[in-house]
Amino acid sequence: MMKGSKMVGPLLMQLAPRLFSTATTSRLVTSEPLLTGTTSFLYAAAARTSVASIRLPVLGVRNGSTGALGGDEQTRNGLQTDSTGGTSDSPSDKPKPIVSYWGLVPSKVTKEDGTVWRWNSFRPWETYQADLSIDLKKHHEPNKFLDKMAYWTVKTLRYPTDLFFQRRYGCRAMMLETVAAVPGMVAGMLLHCKSLRRFEHSGGWIKALLEEAENERMHLMTFMEVSQPKWYERALVFTVQGIFFNAYFLAYLISPKLAHRAVGYLEEEAIHSYTEFLKELDKGNIENVPAPAIAIDYWHLPPDSTLRDVVLAVRADEAHHRDVNHFASDIHFQGQELREIPAPLGYH
Repeated sequence: MMKGSKMVGPLLMQLAPRLFSTATTSRLVTSEPLLTGTTSFLYAAAARTSVASIRLPVLGVRNGSTGALGGDEQTRNGLQTDSTGGTSDSPSDKPKPIVSYWGLVPSKVTKEDGTVWRWNSFRPWETYQADLSIDLKKHHEPNKFLDKMAYWTVKTLRYPTDLFFQRRYGCRAMMLETVAAVPGMVAGMLLHCKSLRRFEHSGGWIKALLEEAENERMHLMTFMEVSQPKWYERALVFTVQGIFFNAYFLAYLISPKLAHRAVGYLEEEAIHSYTEFLKELDKGNIENVPAPAIAIDYWHLPPDSTLRDVVLAVRADEAHHRDVNHFASDIHFQGQELREIPAPLGYH
């Protein structure tokens, strides 16, 4: 009997807080003891401890309450106090705010006019006004072997894209932005690791390339509001992005100047696509719908802006990416490291 109690004791130490409520453990202790010694002591300890107070912290709380982390007793019991001071068993009709991964309530951000900032993917200080004074005909003539290799690779990839999307420029823009955001992230990541290995600065290039990736991602978030992707288009993203990410990763490891030059030519093709997009809007073949709210806040567009204004801003961004990547490739062709020449200014 003593041997059995020694084995049950440690087991109850783990299970008592989980299986028994305070009331249950109290009855077990006060009733006729089935076991003595260590076992009775463990039941008593469990009875004195509230179940709610020994729960492990829960990461990723997705509501404003901190009940799982030690909130008030009414919240833990499922009761909520209404405006008149009473309690109700039914949950509130108001949606609970989404908070950060750690269960912390985010700070409230407001616009200049005092209204609440509704976007968590970017903040007011990350917005800007696009510079629309761009050179649409600017082109880097492929003279060297690597230039020609990058140029014809991009030209070859354009044919299946034109065949698949035809003149559906809204879907085309949305799908291509899922790929366009990859190069800046890959290049910034590799330069980040290189900076750590060499114990040296990056000349601001890491931030510039990551800003490029973030800017391309915001293009996607904008066009998502205009054109909803079909299931087969979403499936295509997995395939194309998986192939392109690994291909660009290897290309950047082998030759950064080739990788940047290819992105420069990709951006030239993007400028051409958005120019055709604008022509279709002007002809009336594509409805010039009001600009999404996310685009108005991101580019500081007027409240009455339309899809055409958004496409103009996006095209200007692509022209900036074109110039930055051709410039980065030129630096490598000159035998210099990116860190030796400061990165161009950002989007502001």
